[in-house]
Amino acid sequence: MSALPVPSDAGGVDPQASRFVRIAAVRQMTGLGRSTIYRLVAACQFPPPVQLSSRAVGWRLSDLEQWSRARKPTSH
Repeated sequence: MSALPVPSDAGGVDPQASRFVRIAAVRQMTGLGRSTIYRLVAACQFPPPVQLSSRAVGWRLSDLEQWSRARKPTSH
């Protein structure tokens, strides 16, 4: 699996420090299904979501990128 895309730096401020992505983007970036993501979260094998509002969660982009880099490459 390749590393997730990294946005360019904006004026010396780390744009990923507070950037969040929703489940649809997480699914697209990882290739995992919704159930698989939540199963991996429950097993502490995927970054946990952050509560954004009373009805919305998101994932820190930096956490997802770190998770992606830590995964072993697969061959098909």
